[in-house]
Amino acid sequence: MLPLVLASSSAYRRELLSRLRLPFQAVSPHLDESPLPGEAPLTTCERLAQEKARKVAQTHPQALIVGSDQIALLHGELVGKPGNHANAVRQLQQASGQEMTFHTALCLLNAQTGHLQQDRVVVTVRYRTLDSEQIERYLAADQPYDCAGSGRIETLGITLVEWVKSDDPTALIGLPLISLTGMLQREGIALP
Repeated sequence: MLPLVLASSSAYRRELLSRLRLPFQAVSPHLDESPLPGEAPLTTCERLAQEKARKVAQTHPQALIVGSDQIALLHGELVGKPGNHANAVRQLQQASGQEMTFHTALCLLNAQTGHLQQDRVVVTVRYRTLDSEQIERYLAADQPYDCAGSGRIETLGITLVEWVKSDDPTALIGLPLISLTGMLQREGIALP
C-alpha cells in the first residue's frame, strides 16, 4: 500500500481519518485559500481540495493524498469561520430558524500514477430558533470560532439543530469518510 497522506493541518480532519484505522501522515499544504476573482464558492471549494492534494504531492510523490475543503452557505451567501465571539454571535443569530448548507469537496490523488478521484458531499443543517441566552451559553461552552457556521455538531453544537440531512454525516465535520472509503477501496486498500 502506498503511504496515506492527509493534506491538511485540521485537527478535525485528522481525527476523522484516524477512525479508518489506517496509518497516515498529516501535512499542511500551506496554500493561499482565497477565492480567485469572480470564482463561485463551490468552484473555490473543489479547486482548493485538489490544490491541497497536488501541493503535498510535490513532497510526497509516492503516496495517496487526501485533499478536502469545505464551505458553508446561508441563503446562498458564504459563511466563513467566525474567528471571534462577536462574529460567532452574528452567525448564529442569522442561522436561527434557518437552513445552512455545507459543501465538502474531497479528492484522493495517487501521486505515483496521477489518478485523481473527486466528490462533493452536501449536508443541510436546520437550526433551531435560538435566543441570545442559548447562543451565549453555547459559545461560552464550545468556543467554535474555527468552525464555519459557528457550531461543532460533534459536541454541544448538536443542541442548536433541528435536523441534519446528508448521505455522509462526517462531511459536516470536514472529511466525508463514506466517500473516502470508496475512493480508497478503488485504489486497492482493503477496509476494514
